[in-house]
Amino acid sequence: MRIALDAMGGDFAPANLVEGAVLALREYEHIQKLILVGDTASIEAELRRLSYSDSRIEICHSTQVVTMSDAATDAVRRKRDSSISRAVDLVKSGDAQAVVSAGHTGAAVACSQIKLRNLPGVERPAIGAVIPTETNYFLLIDAGANTDPSPKQLVQNAIMGAAYSKHVLGYANPSIGLMSIGTEDEKGNEFTREVFELLKNSNLNFRGNVEGHDLFENPVEVVVCDGFVGNVVLKTCEAIAKAIFHWLKSELMKSPIRMAGAWLAKDAFRSIKNKTNADEYGGMPLLGVNGNCIIAHGGSSPIAVKNAIRVGAESIRHEINPHIIEEVARYNEILAPSSVSPSNP
Repeated sequence: MRIALDAMGGDFAPANLVEGAVLALREYEHIQKLILVGDTASIEAELRRLSYSDSRIEICHSTQVVTMSDAATDAVRRKRDSSISRAVDLVKSGDAQAVVSAGHTGAAVACSQIKLRNLPGVERPAIGAVIPTETNYFLLIDAGANTDPSPKQLVQNAIMGAAYSKHVLGYANPSIGLMSIGTEDEKGNEFTREVFELLKNSNLNFRGNVEGHDLFENPVEVVVCDGFVGNVVLKTCEAIAKAIFHWLKSELMKSPIRMAGAWLAKDAFRSIKNKTNADEYGGMPLLGVNGNCIIAHGGSSPIAVKNAIRVGAESIRHEINPHIIEEVARYNEILAPSSVSPSNP
């Protein structure tokens, strides 16, 4: 496996990116080559700081960095030598099989879509975020790639999410819910009601509308929404998980008896913290582009970067794109109006 890492993308680049790459290479022997894309001198300085050398590391020099104040398309048009642009180029040329970036999400999406192109039949790519519940994991799609999709594009998100849920997460027949403000069929705005009808008439395992509390109390395997709603839901879930552990720690430290009880239950607390820690999930796949692109949080820790690289390796191994192409084509065939050409005399 050959993976390109945008070493200059993110709030703590290149330090956290390079350290995360080192952690990944130490743990995942099946990664044959990890290409660190960015300023060579800066990357080499971080490797020296970590006292790490490995023949599986390759550095691809780039002179520019896309900042959060840049427009997404700047990475393609104005900053062609940016680290994210060069990293995607490596996938396009076949020198890498996946790209991982914790930098500007819009730039990563724009570069991937423009340079790699969409999969056949897919109109717009979408980000899938794996979120844990008490009983399972569900895929939230879209988590931020397309904030203003058409109803048809949201149905395609459902198709791509179902394919990922089936072939990567292992659900035989993943159920799908449409994010709305009520479970009744008629709830929602004009947009969600139109999407509801399309999903209802599809061949997908559509369970209907789901509300915010359904995500954890009555979970489905795939939750479909536009990128605006999805990004808000994702970041809210992450913030609540962090807040709960801060509150819990504060309360447990208030007396010796509570501290003793916390010590006895430390394994349970650690297990729950690991399950709800975004760093453990690392990165989110950008589904619908002709390649493997993993989006990580801008503030990713080295552990998060390591796990984002793991997700990239999993995407390569599972080969999800052919399944998406097949499912989208099947859906389009089902809904396409039948037309019979008149016979020639």
